[in-house]
Amino acid sequence: VAGWAGRIGRALPGVARLGRTTGPVGAMTRMLLATRPRWQRRISRESTESARSGSKGSAMPSGVGDLAASASDSVDAALPACLPGPRVRLVVLDGCVQRGLFARVTAAARRTLRVNGYAVRPWPGSGCCGALHAHAGQLEDARGLARRNIDAFERSGAEGVAVDAAGCGAAMKGYGELLRDDPAWADRATAFSERVRDVSEWLAAAGPLAGAPLPGTVAYDPPCHLLHAQGVDGAVDRLFDAIPGLQRRPVARASECCGGAGIYALTHPELGGRIGRDKVDAVRATGAGICATGNPGCMMQIGAGLLEAESEMEVAHPVELLDESYRRAGRYDPGGHG
Repeated sequence: VAGWAGRIGRALPGVARLGRTTGPVGAMTRMLLATRPRWQRRISRESTESARSGSKGSAMPSGVGDLAASASDSVDAALPACLPGPRVRLVVLDGCVQRGLFARVTAAARRTLRVNGYAVRPWPGSGCCGALHAHAGQLEDARGLARRNIDAFERSGAEGVAVDAAGCGAAMKGYGELLRDDPAWADRATAFSERVRDVSEWLAAAGPLAGAPLPGTVAYDPPCHLLHAQGVDGAVDRLFDAIPGLQRRPVARASECCGGAGIYALTHPELGGRIGRDKVDAVRATGAGICATGNPGCMMQIGAGLLEAESEMEVAHPVELLDESYRRAGRYDPGGHG
């Protein structure tokens, strides 16, 4: 999956015209186009407008990198080897769709975790979480992927797993159930699942540290795999609390599905499309500039609907916004003091 996701990601500039067509091809193209990191333009525009209006704290500190750099992992190398804090050793799932289309989100997750005191380590041998295989009924394949990730985690020396894709987090927290009938793996799977947390949960537990002002408006729509499957509610609010100047707008019926639902938007495009349009109407009604949600399928489903509606609203992962707030605050200090 990572291979085709990466190839599609590299081909995005050449498929924009297809996104304006109707039918399944147009819908799938808009989902791919929604993976582009366009939210930075909206934040830049709202920051400029805020500065012109004289709002306090809206200017970007001098010497801080351009927003476009947030898609790069180059800052990782500049982070200090030792940071204050609990120093819990974490590994971060790269995944497959996430690695191919949303690598910038995983890079932001690693940076924000490190700034908040976590020791983020490599996770060699890990790979796809198996969620898409399970959605498609390929349970034996999903079990094989689960065993590989559990084994890789046990060899990593880490104490916990951070996941920035809610669907992957739900799948990995369910490894104990997935492998319950395998005597050799049942206990190992349960122990592993107990150490898996969404990145927002780890950040909320750490504080998190405050960043610089990020003037703008955001409507947060919780992924079903985070809110319902994992029962996580409130952790993302703690993350947003660490971003001064970011105004939150409530989404009506936010607990309802966006219509993505794993592979549902692809296997049932008509019903998934109707549910998606309802969600897009709800987030647009907030009047916010950005819709934040913590799952790649939701980002693609809502983002595609916004493109179809020719809306100026953009989609971002919550951790991307915190990452940019930290960047503006100078917390990513090449000198090792941030």
